Amino acid sequence: MATDETSDDEVLRAPDGRTEVTFTELFFDLVYVVGVTQVTARLAGDLSWRGALESLLFLLPLWWAWVSTAWFTNWFDPDRRPVRMVLVLIMLASLVMTAAVPEALGDRGLWFAGAYVSIQVGRTAYAVVALRRRGDEADRARLLDQQRALTWALGSAVLWLAGGVVMGPARVVLWVAALIVDYSAPAVGFRVPGHGRSTTTDWDIEGQHLAERCQLFLIVAFGESILATGATFADDEPTATTVASLAVAFGGNVALWWVYFDYHAERAADTIARHHDPGRLGRSAYTYLHVPMVAGIIVTAVGDELALSDPTGTTALVTAATVLGGPALFVAGHALFKAVLFHTVSVPRLVAVAALGLLAPTATVVAPLTLSLLATLVVGALAAWDVWRPPALDPPSVSPDPGGEAAGTTSSDGARSKP
Repeated sequence: MATDETSDDEVLRAPDGRTEVTFTELFFDLVYVVGVTQVTARLAGDLSWRGALESLLFLLPLWWAWVSTAWFTNWFDPDRRPVRMVLVLIMLASLVMTAAVPEALGDRGLWFAGAYVSIQVGRTAYAVVALRRRGDEADRARLLDQQRALTWALGSAVLWLAGGVVMGPARVVLWVAALIVDYSAPAVGFRVPGHGRSTTTDWDIEGQHLAERCQLFLIVAFGESILATGATFADDEPTATTVASLAVAFGGNVALWWVYFDYHAERAADTIARHHDPGRLGRSAYTYLHVPMVAGIIVTAVGDELALSDPTGTTALVTAATVLGGPALFVAGHALFKAVLFHTVSVPRLVAVAALGLLAPTATVVAPLTLSLLATLVVGALAAWDVWRPPALDPPSVSPDPGGEAAGTTSSDGARSKP
């Protein structure tokens, strides 16, 4: 894509028309393939409650660095050279951060924290400087928002860097506190004493773009899951059993992909694009509620690896937890996603989560391959239900709504209730 040769002061996206995802953004995503791989490997290497929580401790900042940058490129044009250079520097810092994940609770803690802080503070500082340089009164609300965001990023940075310096439990405590600061900042509108707070209407985003960016991150996660499955299969001698295990694992990923992308992704993107307050939906449905779906894909990938490594043996507790827990986490996250976007309670998704839970007692009497097949059949049945009985997903609120909520709700897939 050719770079526009206009002034470097003009770094914002064009205010009219759809904001397309650029090749620069697609290139940027490649670094986070490494990040998802590192988190998956860390979880696979320590399948305990502690290992799971530590993996989450690294997934959350990786996601936050990526999704915050997705918001940044919703406003700033990656095809402008200054913005492109900012993204390249963020890529480099992201690569350092992801590479530090395996030893981030050891000797590379400061590298991990320093890289993350440089991404969050550096990107937001650039936004403040660029918006102030433009001096456009129309950008004042966005400038104030970025100034507040920079204040929160600096406060979080102190905790991240302090955690990188200390060792042991103190590091974990400081980093958890830093994550609480990061994740609560948008929820409270980046409130700064004496300087007010931002509202979601200040976040004038192009919803279609943010939706597509988050969809692409899920594709990155699915890609890593399929890659891990293929690598595990390649390490074993091909037999009828291992080929069957590979087919079941692949089918499970296809079913999860189908649940999200076949019917709902495009309608969800259309909903946020047409909504009177896309910033609110961008914050809740995409920034927050994509986390459990990404986590579900990662846990599913670990379950697939465990089932592939010993498909006919005894099903260990950790194998059952990942084989069933990964899809359940993804489907539950998608149910919440639908609830926020369409104000609908997805009964089929609740049934699927319950069915996966009810399969847990069978783990003691069936082999990993059988348990994986049963989990795949549950998610596959959910995907088939969406095809057979597609739910009514008319956007519940696409016009101004003073109360900030939809004019109507839906109690189950396909049945709207009156206000």
